[in-house]
Amino acid sequence: PARILLADDHALVRRGLRLILDAEPDLSVVAEAGDGAEAVAAACAHPVDLAILDVAMPRLTGLQAARELSRVTPDTRILILTMYDYEQYFVEALKAGACGYVLKSVADRDLVEACRAALRGEPFIHPGAEPGLVRRCLDRARDGAPLPERLVTHREEQILKLVAEGHSSKEIGELLVISVKTVERHRANILQKLGLRDRLELTRYAIRTGLVEP
Repeated sequence: PARILLADDHALVRRGLRLILDAEPDLSVVAEAGDGAEAVAAACAHPVDLAILDVAMPRLTGLQAARELSRVTPDTRILILTMYDYEQYFVEALKAGACGYVLKSVADRDLVEACRAALRGEPFIHPGAEPGLVRRCLDRARDGAPLPERLVTHREEQILKLVAEGHSSKEIGELLVISVKTVERHRANILQKLGLRDRLELTRYAIRTGLVEP
């Protein structure tokens, strides 16, 4: 059976998903992780065929972990799992190297099919999202508009996530091993780039882009 890594910060969710996957003869969950950093470490320590990553996790989000896995274990297929049907998640998931996107609300119906598609190297989008996503992509193509570009650097994204989680500049500096002045400079750059004014607006942006859960 295909070896699967399951990463979600809620143990109950992991347990439910594991029951679904382990019931299939061709799928086997061989590793679990409670955050994105653990997921990357687990995939590096014990190679897996497929990583299923929740979007909103501590330390590294599923999207951040997907980017890192694409870099260090390029043969690992990646599925993104989320509660929220946001177009930005889908776009960022593809850019991060994922080949599929599954909503938790229909995971019992779609997850097994998504895993098999990913393992075959085929893309998977949950059926409910397809019409809207295709329509918006066609609208963009008609208007000559490209897919949205990445607005912040990886370091700025790390700081944005930690700010939205409520960490102070001092705490962020300690976590990332950088000075408070550097944290403040990055934070000012983020506000300027995104056209935001304060922590509240940063937090709202982080929720919309899947860095933190509401």
